[in-house]
Amino acid sequence: MRTLPRNGSPKHDAGPQVSDKSGAGCGTAWKTLWRTLANVLATVLVLAAASSYIAAPARAADPQPYKVELGSTGNSDMNATLKATSDLVTLRSSAPVGPFGLIGRARSDLDRLKTVLESYGYYQSYVAITIDGLALDDPTLGEELTAKGAKDDARVKVTFTLGNLYHLRKVEIDGELPEAVKGTLALKSGDVAVASQVLAAGERLQTALEDEGYAFAVVDPPIAHEDPSNRVLVVSFHVVTGAKVNIGEIRIRGLKKMKESFVRQRLLVHTGEQYGASKVERARKDLLALGVFTSVTVDLGKAANGAGEVPITFRVRERLLHAVSLSAAYSTDLGGSSGVTWTDRDMTGTADQLTLGASVLNLGGTASTGVGYDLTAKYLLPEFGHRDQSLQLAVQAINQSLQAYDQKALTFGATLTRKLSNIWTVNLGLTAEVERIGQEGYFQQPCTTLDTCPTPVTKPPLPFPPNLILLPGPTCTPAGVCSEEVFTTDPSTLISHYTLLSIPFTLIFNTTGQDSPLEDATHGIRASFNETPTLSLGTKNAKFFITQGNFSYYFDLHLLGLNSDPGRSIMAFHALAGLAQGAGQFSLPPDQRFYAGGSGTIRGYRYQSVGPQFDDGNPIGGTAINAGQAEYRQRIGQSLGFVVFLDAGQVSQDVNPLDSTLRFGAGAGVRYYTPIGPIRLDIGVPINREGGGVTKGYVPPNQIYTPPYEITRSKGDAFEIYIGLGQSF
Repeated sequence: MRTLPRNGSPKHDAGPQVSDKSGAGCGTAWKTLWRTLANVLATVLVLAAASSYIAAPARAADPQPYKVELGSTGNSDMNATLKATSDLVTLRSSAPVGPFGLIGRARSDLDRLKTVLESYGYYQSYVAITIDGLALDDPTLGEELTAKGAKDDARVKVTFTLGNLYHLRKVEIDGELPEAVKGTLALKSGDVAVASQVLAAGERLQTALEDEGYAFAVVDPPIAHEDPSNRVLVVSFHVVTGAKVNIGEIRIRGLKKMKESFVRQRLLVHTGEQYGASKVERARKDLLALGVFTSVTVDLGKAANGAGEVPITFRVRERLLHAVSLSAAYSTDLGGSSGVTWTDRDMTGTADQLTLGASVLNLGGTASTGVGYDLTAKYLLPEFGHRDQSLQLAVQAINQSLQAYDQKALTFGATLTRKLSNIWTVNLGLTAEVERIGQEGYFQQPCTTLDTCPTPVTKPPLPFPPNLILLPGPTCTPAGVCSEEVFTTDPSTLISHYTLLSIPFTLIFNTTGQDSPLEDATHGIRASFNETPTLSLGTKNAKFFITQGNFSYYFDLHLLGLNSDPGRSIMAFHALAGLAQGAGQFSLPPDQRFYAGGSGTIRGYRYQSVGPQFDDGNPIGGTAINAGQAEYRQRIGQSLGFVVFLDAGQVSQDVNPLDSTLRFGAGAGVRYYTPIGPIRLDIGVPINREGGGVTKGYVPPNQIYTPPYEITRSKGDAFEIYIGLGQSF
């Protein structure tokens, strides 16, 4: 009879040189005696060698450097577990040892590695370890190691003989099971006797019983009876269900500012309901998700009362009421930014939060023309009218100077958020924005007569014909009032004022298990669809719809067997598309148009530089966008990682999202993983940036000119650097 081993937890003794090869489940007294004598003999040999080492000249290397050759089992998952379990491998650099410490470490690995093989069903397996070709019980091994120099590595070789794979002959239940939980084990005759699967089956049975109301059910660790000749195990689970109970009195302990009435209203469990372990755990996590508690634990009463009810106590610890956070980022196109945020986590005892933020923007950078700021105030009211529904009120003041436009805006917004399920969320908002925007471009400059127009032409006789157009020259009315289209690069020359009223609607789908964008998703999908009908009043009145879609997919290469550790090798993909309908390119306010380039779309290109451009190469913005990003993410060790990426995208000036040149960017980056998210450093290079050359119609900065004139057009930046917190998507 044997207790099934867990990976890395020795359950069997091994001989001084090799692991037990027989795998017999019920060892005889002779076998136990032999192991004891062998261990004593090995100890005597090691002590004898040590004494001879003490008497010998002191020239041994201490610590003793060594290299490990770990044999392959043919199973990548098993190989990885063996490597992670072996002290010879994991402690080689971090905990050096002397010659006899190395022998002792190798001996302890025999038990560890044998246990791993048994946990995969190889109960007649064999582990052998040699050092410099000598067995661990070789009396000359100590002398061999002490004779080595400080730079002479010992060669440790570990080999495995798997033997025959064990299967389950029968799975027995010792005790009575309710009908509802029968079949929970999901084990059957003929299954491979993998210890982790058998142990997990027992845990599933325990949880199933507790979910059915058997709060005090006990499922003992499985006992395996071995038949070595047939290489099978008979596994037995001893089960005591106890009585089915209901939830009794619910107590809440540890509240300070939070109102108990609000917490009780939030609870997912209630007195009188049938007890369920998973139900109680969901309630615990739900309270923790409020964001006002650092911890929530649950204590179950020791016994049910006469009515068959068991009391439950939720013990909470409230977070500090106020929090201050700092942020910083840098990119070569947008320059540096830094900000501070102050939060009151619980203003009235109902988990309502007030957040105030202030940031400095565009400290340098090739895509910015001046320093800006971003001031925000947000008030979040949870449980607004319905469970899992919140209301956020927000005010924002922003001032930014970009190559694309200069903007000063004040925005007021209200957003109602409803969590439909664990993966679906819907948002509905109402936003009002008042803004002042300046952008370079063309305008009609008046002139009294043709003689005073910027580009004189041959005068026709008066009166002028209606809307007389003399190209390349002025437009004149019959009364002789003329104007000519000119171009300016000074945004202050062309100032537009807008009042925008919009009703944004957003549907969010998230199966990554990560709610915060700063958290590192390793599997699943993040997707969103946004539709924003907008009424624009001001310099140009317009009604338009902005439609946007985002889709991100994260695939763990562990599922293909390419990495033994889940979550360390990830392929990440991101796609976005947007369309503005109802207004033309120049009828849309500049901040409502689409731009590409930068860390969120096409890395390697200057922020907002991809898409329609003015004659001087500065961005105009378009009415349609599509872009995609592909990224390979690899973690190294505990805190480091690297990525390689390929981005592509385009922006068009009409509603056809494919009516433009597709731009590609590629690069690589490093990651430093912290508890709040990975710190990102990416370097992107444009693959097919727009070529230079002579462009007609260019105007030097902050000047007004009329055609014709020429200047060499820049190709843009050769590369971009991005530093920030969180993955790029």
